[in-house]
Amino acid sequence: MTTARSVAPIEAIGATVVASDLPLGDAPTSPQPIGGPASPADAPSTGVWRAAGKRLLRDRVGLFSMVVVIVYLLAMAASWLGLMASDWQAETGVAYASPSFLGPVENLETGGGAAAGAARNAADELDISAVDPLAPRYREWNDRISKSAVPVAPRAETLPFGADKWGRDVLKKTVKGAQVSIFVGLVAAFVATFIGTVLGALGGYFRGWLDDVLEWFYSVFTSIPYILLILAFAAVFRANPVLAHAGVATIIAVLGLSGWTSVYRLVRAEYIKHREREYVRAADAIGASNASRIFTHILPNASHVVLVQLSLLVVAFIKAEVILSFLGLGVPIDMVSWGTILAEAQSELVIGKWWQLVAAGAGMAVLVTAFALFADSLRDALDPKLQ
Repeated sequence: MTTARSVAPIEAIGATVVASDLPLGDAPTSPQPIGGPASPADAPSTGVWRAAGKRLLRDRVGLFSMVVVIVYLLAMAASWLGLMASDWQAETGVAYASPSFLGPVENLETGGGAAAGAARNAADELDISAVDPLAPRYREWNDRISKSAVPVAPRAETLPFGADKWGRDVLKKTVKGAQVSIFVGLVAAFVATFIGTVLGALGGYFRGWLDDVLEWFYSVFTSIPYILLILAFAAVFRANPVLAHAGVATIIAVLGLSGWTSVYRLVRAEYIKHREREYVRAADAIGASNASRIFTHILPNASHVVLVQLSLLVVAFIKAEVILSFLGLGVPIDMVSWGTILAEAQSELVIGKWWQLVAAGAGMAVLVTAFALFADSLRDALDPKLQ
């Protein structure tokens, strides 16, 4: 005859079953949940930023582009600190010195070479006293000038990437120009991103009349072609006697005030989408202020859009600065950027001096391409559909 044993009733799904609740011989060695071991779906999820970082590291093109961008940023910092290209204005070579990989070539701009020098010496030895009564005094005057002349350091016939018409090293000019162009692009992108983020957050969260006013401003700015808009801003700022001498701050203000529209449009859409989410309503229920909900709760969930737009604006503003400086509306005349180098190279290209154009053009093309590829990889890594 078997003895019946009662089993304690289970009150809730997931309750823990202990040994006293089971028949003899069936007791497990340790308590277990009714549902069995935890499934992988119950494991804690990887953070959004950590998952995005892992996806970015798996993208070889994006990783290589990021390395190239970091190298440019380090070169900019070194130039800013005076560790690189601090003497870019030094006239170390002859006018239009050729690049070292081409070797020394005949340079007519420096006086015609050795043959021309020999011809001048022969002309000095020619006796013209019969037609010029002052001819006997020329040699005396030349001797006095040579004795009182300040000794000039010899200039190089070749430089790593040639020289401009003043004998300045083109490679150092390119590095110094990169510092100015990248600095303008970065700071202007931060200004435009800040303006677009704040306006988009306010319009998307509050809606109503404030959103209507901001949408009107957005429509006005986007109705004007972008290049015409920045040219108009640059012309107005340069006409002001105070802002005309503000240095790179003027070009930063021009680009920042004209480039916020793309950030505003995307951030506004994100805030419209998130303002009715449960976590925002929960923040409202616990008494969080509007500012706290806008910048503490919603902004972190829209930060991926802001970050991608920031990287895209850096590329656009570097190109815009080059265009403005090329047209004479950019950096001041006592500074050098990729735009001013290309403007100088335009006239030099006619006489066959191409190295300034190639140096500045190649430096800009590599950075812009690498930054664009990095921005695309960053956008793919932060895409919420892949999380």
